[in-house]
Amino acid sequence: MAVNVIKILRVSYSTDSSLESLNSLNLTLTFFDLPWINLPPIQRVIFYRLLQLSTESFHSLIIPKLERSLSLVLHRYSPLAARLTWDPKHPKPCILVRHDDSVSLTVAETNEDFSRVSGDGLRPAAELRSFVPCLEATDDSASVLSLQVTLFRNQGFCIGVTSHHAVVDGKATALFIKSWAYICRLQEEEAMRFPYLPDGLTPRFDRTVINVPTRLEAKILEVSLRKGKTLKILEPSEIDADDTVRVTLELTQENIQKLKERVKNESARPLELQLSTFVIAFAYIWTCVVKACGGDANRPVGLLVAADFRHRLDPQVPETYFGNCLFPMGSFGYEAKEFTEEDGFVKAVETLSHSVKSLGSQEIESHCMNYVEGLKKFKPGAQIGAVAGSPRLGIYGVDFGWGRPAKTEVVAIDRTRGLFSFSERRDGQNGVEMGLCLKKVR
Repeated sequence: MAVNVIKILRVSYSTDSSLESLNSLNLTLTFFDLPWINLPPIQRVIFYRLLQLSTESFHSLIIPKLERSLSLVLHRYSPLAARLTWDPKHPKPCILVRHDDSVSLTVAETNEDFSRVSGDGLRPAAELRSFVPCLEATDDSASVLSLQVTLFRNQGFCIGVTSHHAVVDGKATALFIKSWAYICRLQEEEAMRFPYLPDGLTPRFDRTVINVPTRLEAKILEVSLRKGKTLKILEPSEIDADDTVRVTLELTQENIQKLKERVKNESARPLELQLSTFVIAFAYIWTCVVKACGGDANRPVGLLVAADFRHRLDPQVPETYFGNCLFPMGSFGYEAKEFTEEDGFVKAVETLSHSVKSLGSQEIESHCMNYVEGLKKFKPGAQIGAVAGSPRLGIYGVDFGWGRPAKTEVVAIDRTRGLFSFSERRDGQNGVEMGLCLKKVR
């Protein structure tokens, strides 16, 4: 993939006297941040179609607006410009905010076909990596956010976002992207120095809202830090991205309703099941992939659900909380044949339904212990199904002033076998848009 880097900008947040206190601001990681310390970052690319977008217009109009609005939004999201640090004397990392922090913004160009790269059809999985930047990371320090804007001359541009998963989850990352777009659009209407953000876009940094027993943090650190105290990202070795293709699929509301009816007719206990769109779509794509992969019918497989606990803690966590509020819930110890046989789809629905329903009946301590014990059943090389993203994030509504996205992709699904992406349908209709990566058949 030919992408030419033109320049790399360092964008600092706009400041005034009220931000002097940020020189000494530390945000400690919470229980929900710890499982993600060494896992791959959140990487998303958003494509905007702008026909006749010239190189001159891109550099004289698009980039200055994005850079200026980024500086303004970082005034409200200053921890994204900070460093994640880990003092060897401290049990867990913290986010250290300083007055001279900045975010890397890469400006690039490509001659690739916009429609093909942003399309739905089979294409090399690795090529999207050229449109998202990397994070800097050592054992004791890591950047939190990195951005890239790439021009497709006379076709459009894309924005690549990479955020550290130990600092923000998908919802918090989406909140930042929406806030950035809001301020970028607002620049059309009025000149401003420190823009106002509506409540629904204003981040909340208060860590005390995470009401979880501190003793659970030690248990999560124990199972999360397989390589010791380090902020370096553990790159999965199980996928050869050059031998993998990416495809985007869609389930309409009609498709989902038919699948629900199938479960009601075939399950022995349909009234006990949680037949949400998430459960149905996840079970369907999972069983299709397990069948497509073939291989040993007795091979180990499992399912992993990253549950959002914002509404499940007491008291509830604000919608705009800045940080992670996801916790992984695993269903391990299965064999592939349980999902490839005729009743495999219904079996997957029942398994996922049990995990989702348990969210409302168990305390976080029970979920933590179940997760720790479940990992003991995990077998190396097991095929694990998991979902990144959510139709509730609303990325297709993100308008920086040049219209709605033509396409958005979760790039990092090419790093882990069995990881799918979910988003809302770009046409605004009910249903799910799903991204997946599969090894090419030779």
